[in-house]
Amino acid sequence: MKTEKPNIARIYDYLLGGTSNSPADRAAADELVRIQPIVAMSVRENRAFLGRAVRYLVAEAGIRQFLDIGAGLPTMENVHQIAQREAADARVVYVDNDPEVISQAQTLLAGSAGVGAIEADIRDPSGIFGHPVTRGLLDLTRPVGLLFVSLLHFLREEDRPHELVRSYLDSLAPGSYLVISHGRSAAESSAESREAERAYNSSMDNALNLRSMERIEAFFEGLEIVEPGVVNIALWGNTTADQRDDSRDGFYGGIGRLR
Repeated sequence: MKTEKPNIARIYDYLLGGTSNSPADRAAADELVRIQPIVAMSVRENRAFLGRAVRYLVAEAGIRQFLDIGAGLPTMENVHQIAQREAADARVVYVDNDPEVISQAQTLLAGSAGVGAIEADIRDPSGIFGHPVTRGLLDLTRPVGLLFVSLLHFLREEDRPHELVRSYLDSLAPGSYLVISHGRSAAESSAESREAERAYNSSMDNALNLRSMERIEAFFEGLEIVEPGVVNIALWGNTTADQRDDSRDGFYGGIGRLR
């Protein structure tokens, strides 16, 4: 494991209570939390949203196969574990562009039925869909749960993120679902969140490109939006949350169905 520079996947692992992280990762995470304590809570809320979304797709929407882009490390409560508790035949392909992350993921996932992990970049959908692991595990003639959880805010505008998401959807069968969580732009957030964003961008290679509520909602254009729509992820599917508490800090997202 390289330890000279912090790595976003290992920072997430640390903030979620995992052990696949280095001193550099822990130091970077601790500094972010010092500046803006909500960072740790936002990471945990993001993971909880992922769990609620997957359970909804399996139990309510009947989805049995998932493509998790930018999956990071399989730290805890992973997509395949959540999905397979609901339906033993659920299948999952994890995708990440970090070779270290994929190497660790493949080791951790060894022996897990119906699960694969591949090294690929979000900007190469044809390579992801054409990969032997994807072709072997997923039937693209049937609906898929497409997950972009805490990923799209690492794409720059020149990467054409909205067009890129659309290109993925164009390869999926009707009845597929899109799940997104995305950091809301600093201009709409607190001063502490803006400082945390600057601290993150100064120490990491993959800078954050947070977006406005309008730009986050635009990812779901043309889809049938699942209630309650695009909201703070702490509120989505969370019956214990105060639905009036729609803080502008943190992650926003939702789920849409491809007609």
